[in-house]
Amino acid sequence: MVANARSRTVLTLFTTVDGIQSHRVRMVLAAKGVVYDRVEVRSDKPPEDLRDLNPYANVPTLVDRDLVLHETSVICEYLDERYPHPPLMPIDPLSRARLRLSMVRVEQDWLPLIDTIGAGGRRADTARKHLREQLLASRALFKAAKFFLNPELSLADCLMVPVIWRLPMLGVKLGREGKVITDYGERIFHSQGFTRSLTDEERAMHE
Repeated sequence: MVANARSRTVLTLFTTVDGIQSHRVRMVLAAKGVVYDRVEVRSDKPPEDLRDLNPYANVPTLVDRDLVLHETSVICEYLDERYPHPPLMPIDPLSRARLRLSMVRVEQDWLPLIDTIGAGGRRADTARKHLREQLLASRALFKAAKFFLNPELSLADCLMVPVIWRLPMLGVKLGREGKVITDYGERIFHSQGFTRSLTDEERAMHE
């Protein structure tokens, strides 16, 4: 790692090895086929150059020459616009709005439950139950198109799939009721882009 991160000339992603939001950005980069430097960091012990770049020292953080981005949704939309092929959002405003709302729901409703499960303790079982219920309540959305609410892979899939990949590790079993969701996940799990997005720690989640 260079002493001054601002001197980087190659697109650089500061990422955890197992966080959903970091995995989300890595999926976007893999879908775009973008070459980048991946700097794996511990969220509880960020390196000094990350602190210099990002006042919050949080991850994911993306560095593109003099530009530093550290809000996940902003990073993903920037990458989609910066590298327009293949596009990861539909053209029409209605479809884009639907996908954006779906991502907001995952971030506001599902990710806090996943954090609670990961923390363990008495609240974990309740969070696990609520996450399962919310996923099953969303089954119809996974039937609407080949990908999530869209005929092509989108930014919504780049958030949704890392969640589904982690369900076995989280102890969330969807059963027969959730087959449409697990089938959706399996289709993307076997893609080259998804495989490229994984860290060793994430691969181990399914071993």
